[in-house]
Amino acid sequence: MYSDVVLGIELHNFEKLLERSKKKRGVTQDHELQPKDLEQLVKDYKACVYLQLGEEFPEDPQQQLWGAVGAVFGSWMNQRAKTYRKLHDIPQEWGTAVNVQAMVFGNMGNDCATGVAFTRNPSNGAKDFYGEFLVNAQGEDVVAGIRTPQELTIKARKSHGSDLPSLEEVMPGIFRELENVRHQLENHYRDMQDIEFTIQQGKLYMLQTRTGKRTAHAALQIAVDMANEGLISKSQALMRLKPDLIDQLLHPTLDPKAKKTVIAKGLPASPGAAAGKVVFSADEAVTRSENGDKVILVRIETSPDDIHGLHAAEGVLTTRGGMTSHAAVVARGMGRPCVAGAGEVKVNYSSASFEVGNVVVREGQLITIDGVTGEVMLGEVPTVPPQLSGAFGTVMSWADEFRTMQVRANAETPADARQAKEFGCEGIGLVRTEHMFFEGGRIVAMRQMILASDKTDRQAALDKLLAMQREDIT
Repeated sequence: MYSDVVLGIELHNFEKLLERSKKKRGVTQDHELQPKDLEQLVKDYKACVYLQLGEEFPEDPQQQLWGAVGAVFGSWMNQRAKTYRKLHDIPQEWGTAVNVQAMVFGNMGNDCATGVAFTRNPSNGAKDFYGEFLVNAQGEDVVAGIRTPQELTIKARKSHGSDLPSLEEVMPGIFRELENVRHQLENHYRDMQDIEFTIQQGKLYMLQTRTGKRTAHAALQIAVDMANEGLISKSQALMRLKPDLIDQLLHPTLDPKAKKTVIAKGLPASPGAAAGKVVFSADEAVTRSENGDKVILVRIETSPDDIHGLHAAEGVLTTRGGMTSHAAVVARGMGRPCVAGAGEVKVNYSSASFEVGNVVVREGQLITIDGVTGEVMLGEVPTVPPQLSGAFGTVMSWADEFRTMQVRANAETPADARQAKEFGCEGIGLVRTEHMFFEGGRIVAMRQMILASDKTDRQAALDKLLAMQREDIT
């Protein structure tokens, strides 16, 4: 990680060496490597650094520390930071800061572990302890999607059909301690928290907490639940729901009656459905999106460098990583569907294609992903409008208690007016009638009126249009 972030050597150079070492040993997990394998791997890593930079890896702790500090300050002006600031309206002049803290190790043996957790489910808002961990690993292994992690709870393990034991089963005492911390943090911050932890030789260390990113559906449910639990007031619940989050609730889902050709399945990391042309790089996603194409970004795993591509894409598919991987967390925050950890999908960047069994999908081909089921489908699958009820209706009724402004709709067709009424508007504020004449045979009468050669023909066409308009409005 130091070589990647500080020295600027791309991570895949080291991943290839690690995979080669595991293949040579005949194992699949990092922690299955023997001490002599790790000793050789360190030598290989150092050789890689020298080959890339022409100088040795720095061994002096002071040099390493100041290198890391400089990399943090330097990151403020990299492309992903600029994109993030633009998306979240953060002023450039604010600058950044560096925290220096003691290191704890989750990779010192099988009594060590590391994990990421959310105090509530960030996908649907349920009051479930949600997260993942890895035994004998560091935090980067979880969030980067390098290894497929294990579930925190027995309930989550069973729901995802995993054979790997949960933290609740592997370290029950530590799990109970973590569960207590979960409640302490929520009661203090009065919001859903995203926490990172490390277990070093049987002792739990909390590394950080922050307000957790969540889908629009989860934000709505969490706000309503916390208000009902007395953690926050109704007005606080309403103020937490930004307009763009409410907008995400209006996105379509797959038509359950539509035919679909499922070729793979991964983890349902961020809900919603999306179809688009396959792209394999963030830059290509931006380019095609600017040209008017809808795209699905397909990666083995994503990193912060891909944020501009995630923003440009309709959805994201990764072959590695879990529900707390970078792709999953960022996609949920942006309201993009995400399917993560689709291990059946074999991505080949050099040929710009991926394979699932005998199926080969090349860049530019259409696929559909469903972030609710985790399914990956060939072609474009039709969608249906969302159904708004439950927590949405509760929030709208609370809003009526505080608002002073009436809400009227801008309607162009009878269908628009019906949908506006379903969403709770109190009337039509603006009617644009021209779009009423664009469907079916109506457009013929409109063209007759425009192309009429004399007043009589024009009046005849207008009479037809008047009857249609009366039918729509009355």
